Amino acid sequence: MSFINKLLNIIILLCVYLSRDFIVGAQERESGKVDYHTIQLSSLSPSSSCVHSSKEYVTKSSLRVVHKHGACSPFGSGKAVKLDHADILRRDQARVNSIHSKQSNNLGDRLTQTGSKDLPVKDEIKSKEDLGSGSYIVTIGIGTPEHSQPLIVDTGSDLTWTKCRQCGRYTSIKCHSKDKLIFNPSFSTSFDTVSSTSPVCSDLRSADIHRDCRAPRCCYGIKYTDTSSSYGFLAKEKFTVTSADVFDGIHFGCSENEAKINGKTAGVLGLSRHVLSFPSQTAKTYNNIFSYCLPSSGRTGLLTFGSTGISKSVRFTPMITLPDTPYLYGLDIVGITVGGKKLEIPSTVLSKPRAIIDSGTVITRLPPKAYAALRSAFKENMRNYTTTSGVELLDTCYDPKGFDTMAVPKVSFSFRGGTTVELGLNGILYPYDASHVCLAFAGNDNDGVFAIFGSVQQMTLQVVYDKAGGRIGFAQNGCS
Repeated sequence: MSFINKLLNIIILLCVYLSRDFIVGAQERESGKVDYHTIQLSSLSPSSSCVHSSKEYVTKSSLRVVHKHGACSPFGSGKAVKLDHADILRRDQARVNSIHSKQSNNLGDRLTQTGSKDLPVKDEIKSKEDLGSGSYIVTIGIGTPEHSQPLIVDTGSDLTWTKCRQCGRYTSIKCHSKDKLIFNPSFSTSFDTVSSTSPVCSDLRSADIHRDCRAPRCCYGIKYTDTSSSYGFLAKEKFTVTSADVFDGIHFGCSENEAKINGKTAGVLGLSRHVLSFPSQTAKTYNNIFSYCLPSSGRTGLLTFGSTGISKSVRFTPMITLPDTPYLYGLDIVGITVGGKKLEIPSTVLSKPRAIIDSGTVITRLPPKAYAALRSAFKENMRNYTTTSGVELLDTCYDPKGFDTMAVPKVSFSFRGGTTVELGLNGILYPYDASHVCLAFAGNDNDGVFAIFGSVQQMTLQVVYDKAGGRIGFAQNGCS
């Protein structure tokens, strides 16, 4: 046999071998034996530069979403700030405690449990939610002329409020001109207060944030469980989403006094289902539909009002109402898959407490039995990596030293209605520090409280809130 014929035979055998290996590999992936992400560990570090979403200006009703400590933050110098993950996770737990406290306790019990018993009940009712870490912000225009205010994106807050001082023109109060986060209504021609006898003032009570004060103003007080707070009065003002979408007479909180509110925000954009929320007040234009993509720290995302810009690939699950928290966005988790294998979780474990989706909770919380099953499957798939001690609420961590890459099992959540959402890498691993890369989930204290689908797991997805249609949707690649 000639050399050329021998060479051809070798090539043919090699092609057959490679073809067989490719087919076997494909079969393994399809069967779930090989179902993982390969991650460059360097990609877990915060980006040193800002990358803008290509979808930023696709619609006339979109606001740019940024991580307040990321390279795209309006408060930074174009570089990411080193995050205090211990503080973020502690605040996150405070928010979760606040949410769960509504499920089984009456209002009087909640006031006592949150340390508000020193405040007269007639003077203050504690907020429905806790601010938590408040990771994502948008900048929206308020007043005439327009004043740009960076606000926390919060699907768990009912009332939009911003730092607000009536000073300068008609008062003896002095303003600090360098503080750009404060809105001065004295210089706005469209500002108006709300009377304490107005029906809108009564709406504050249903949001659990009413506080009596001297008439004629309608006052509010919010004290969060991390002891941060906002006190002020209800007002009406012009809000500018974009130059094409301007709204007169939006009710919001004009906050005259705050405590322990992060300096990188002016307040909160309330996106809940309550009548005072921003989506409810703009429903005639946007039909109570909004969507967002929460970006990684070095990128920008979008908050879009209305149905334009929603991906054709979005898949919906029914929006449910939980009796103790009717203004939060409820949904049903029906299954979890790790590494291509569906976890054996009894249906009652997930269906009895049910779940909410929340932009302000960082780490997804699961019923203890569901979390134990997820953790066990994840650890089995990660057995080739060195485990290390847990940190804060994260109990399953790995030391990445000595590795350039890691093979991480894929994780998917199935929701009622046949919707399955595959999480991105940021939704599976939480990079705490150089020695701790952790499973980005935690268990609830007991099986009786509902699960919370948090912002880390939502990252890079397009998430659609369609209150009018009674549904919540998900699509991949929401920020790109």
